[in-house]
Amino acid sequence: MSLAAARSDSRIIFFLRHITSISCFFNETMKWTLVKPFQGKPLRFRAAIVQMDEVGVKSIPIVALVSFVIGIIMVLQTAYQLEKFGALNYAASLAAVALTREMAPLLTAIVLAGRVSAAFTAELGTMLVTEEVMALEVMAISPIAYLVVPRFIAMIVMLPCLTVLADVIGMIGGYFVGTLAIGIRSALYIHNTVDALMMKDILSGLIKSVVFAAIIAMVGCYMAFVVRGGAEGVGKSTMISVVTSLISIILADCLFTAIFYLFL
Repeated sequence: MSLAAARSDSRIIFFLRHITSISCFFNETMKWTLVKPFQGKPLRFRAAIVQMDEVGVKSIPIVALVSFVIGIIMVLQTAYQLEKFGALNYAASLAAVALTREMAPLLTAIVLAGRVSAAFTAELGTMLVTEEVMALEVMAISPIAYLVVPRFIAMIVMLPCLTVLADVIGMIGGYFVGTLAIGIRSALYIHNTVDALMMKDILSGLIKSVVFAAIIAMVGCYMAFVVRGGAEGVGKSTMISVVTSLISIILADCLFTAIFYLFL
């Protein structure tokens, strides 16, 4: 076997080992989130609320800005094509459906992957390097219950909320450019938007956002617990965490888009 083939095999094995570890990490997190509270191990709701403020409330400005600009871009791009067929008024319909089903949940998740996944890995990785995680274990406190579960709950709650906010602000951005720049009548724009949207469009985006939230929380926290090599290791794991989150989000988006196309 050549050296290149051996390296390729080792990378595949390394990847599969991490996938298995993340799956076990997720199972343990779900156990402490859903099962242990009924066995006398209460959730840290106060810590979860603090994390909701960090990952959700403080992300509102950047999510609002990105979604507003994306709404403008969507209407302009669809209008450019539809104008050739004399169907300019349908730009509102296409932009609204694309935003709710695809663009809003995907771009919101990407923004939070860059902002939150890195923060989770850096913060928890530093705690691991400085042996604060070991101190929790010495005191018989589960690091997953104490550190991971509040962050997981915060992501699961706040990412769908931010996705709804992105839907609304994206449509507002599209409305402004559609009525002021393209010349679609205001009443017609609103009518076409409302008429085109169906509950399944909104639900599919929200389901995706829940999946994306789990990916961001699990990858961000898991990469912190495998940090090796002090401060340099924290930086490396943070970089890998962001890249892995982005790739996983895009792959999950592709999978769920295909599923919703076939069955929803």
